[in-house]
Amino acid sequence: MLPSTPRPPAPQVVGILGGMGPAAGADFVRLFVQACTDRMAALGIPVHDQAYPEHWLAQVPIPDRTAALHDTRPGAHQPADPMLQATGRLAALGARVVAIACNTAHAWHGLLQQRFPQLMVLHGVQEVAADLALHKVHGVGLLATQGAYEAGLYQRELEHRDIDCFVPEPRERDELMQGIYDGVKAGNYALARQRFESVSLVLQQRYGVSTLIMGCTEIPLALSEHPRLEGLTLVNPSMVLAAALARHAYGNTGMEALPPTGPSASRAAV
Repeated sequence: MLPSTPRPPAPQVVGILGGMGPAAGADFVRLFVQACTDRMAALGIPVHDQAYPEHWLAQVPIPDRTAALHDTRPGAHQPADPMLQATGRLAALGARVVAIACNTAHAWHGLLQQRFPQLMVLHGVQEVAADLALHKVHGVGLLATQGAYEAGLYQRELEHRDIDCFVPEPRERDELMQGIYDGVKAGNYALARQRFESVSLVLQQRYGVSTLIMGCTEIPLALSEHPRLEGLTLVNPSMVLAAALARHAYGNTGMEALPPTGPSASRAAV
């Protein structure tokens, strides 16, 4: 009788804190499923429906993060309470690792991790900084929300990795915000693309950067491969975070033997 092949351990239940905005949360689930497929292939796990981890998306209405960072008074405009409630629901559903599908919402990462010590709340900004350092990137341009700029979310983590971070001027930040709110969030993707491309080209020409972080989950929904952006590498933080969530879902078994996450897994070269 042939010995049976040991079955790999079941993946962990994971959660995704979405709703910021809804399209970005839904897109993160797509990226996570693809990251799981890649992870299974790397670990030699047969890919089939039943091999994907149980994952829950909390797609709840959460007040605007940038507005809340501008107005720190307590009240219903603050996102902390609904984020905590949604994370609690994910924990109750059995999630052990949670990803936040919003860049600016990482301003509340510490609060979530403190309130739910039984969970691992992944820090997407730290994951991006580590991935860039791994690939010897020394300088990047940052496309983000006004709140993310003012909170220094990316600037701080990139500085820890000795990576220079170049940001747009105030008027150009306004263009990005228009692309996010009047563009993607309003369903006008043509407007969003125009605004995002314009600021991308300015950063490339002014600072000579060849790598841009799309530091808002709405930006990759409209900004992608295009001849105008030739020579630029666009880093999608959602892809980096989805890959990290997949790694934790399947555990670190054999991870040391795997090649590091490459540009094709976390970036879109244009």
